[in-house]
Amino acid sequence: MISTTATMVVHGPEAFDAGDTGRLIALLSPRRVLVAGVMARTAAEESSLPVTCTDERPSVVLAALSGRAFLVNRGKTPESGRIFGELVAGRLEGLVHVECSSRTVYRWDGGDEGLAREIASLTGYALVRRESARARAPGTREVRGCLPGEAVFVNGIVIGTATAETVVLATEGGILRPVSGLDPKPHGLEKLHRAGLPDLDAAWCKSGPVRRVPPRQGGRASRGGRVAVIDHCGHTLYREIAEGVCGVLAVGDDTTAVCGHICSHAGIPVFGVIDGDADAIVEPGYAPGSVVVEVIDGRDDDLGREVAATRDLQAETWDEWVEETLRTLAGRVRVVVDRRGEEDAVR
Repeated sequence: MISTTATMVVHGPEAFDAGDTGRLIALLSPRRVLVAGVMARTAAEESSLPVTCTDERPSVVLAALSGRAFLVNRGKTPESGRIFGELVAGRLEGLVHVECSSRTVYRWDGGDEGLAREIASLTGYALVRRESARARAPGTREVRGCLPGEAVFVNGIVIGTATAETVVLATEGGILRPVSGLDPKPHGLEKLHRAGLPDLDAAWCKSGPVRRVPPRQGGRASRGGRVAVIDHCGHTLYREIAEGVCGVLAVGDDTTAVCGHICSHAGIPVFGVIDGDADAIVEPGYAPGSVVVEVIDGRDDDLGREVAATRDLQAETWDEWVEETLRTLAGRVRVVVDRRGEEDAVR
């Protein structure tokens, strides 16, 4: 047990899916465990471990803490895990980072030496001291640790495919411009700009799948209530699926996949509107009652916004709302996922 109890901040679903979080809780007995990240929250809720979920990124969570704290992460590769820790450390004044993919405890920028040593001793991980690189050209952002061929996100929207280990982005003339390392997806960049030009320093940037394992199925949520609308911003889902939500209208291929995955465990059905440009960022999964339709002619953006604007988003029952929505879209869409009439799963 750590002599002076510390707070453990867990980033990403991988640390839960691989069993790292449970093992580290048993070894280190942290004072509390905070979870950062949308898919991390999903994995955490599935794990039933005693944790508290947040909507903030790890650097924000860590900066707000008083007392001892450390970051736990499992990168898709040891190098990408190290790069992630360096990115977080660059926003803080010292960091202890437990990287499970390489079994390493990093002490970044003069982070708590005693805490780092204790964790390394209790886990058997190697202790490594590093300094983060903080200098960056104004108005630019590097997304490092990419694997060529994988999707690159900014604020939850896929803007292209990595062609190198580092993608460089810049804001110029009111637009976001790929500088290098990216095969851009024009429709994704259009969606991003429509949502508002992001502050690159504060934007959530990542590459690769958002989770690699399928979701666990939960029991069915309320049959009637509010229909939440998620339009190309699946990372905001948890803010919307509060009590009283009976289903989600998801607009966009990747958004539908993310909403279906998260809502599967919550037991909330999804009505997804897609146009076939998915980037395979997450294992699919949908709660009973879910339907996904593909636009026959046009784009999911336009049809999704039309549905959100013309359909009553307060549903007496979800099933009736879906049936009426399908009637209004007859001849304009094809059903590609249909989980109507399926029995609810047992938790």
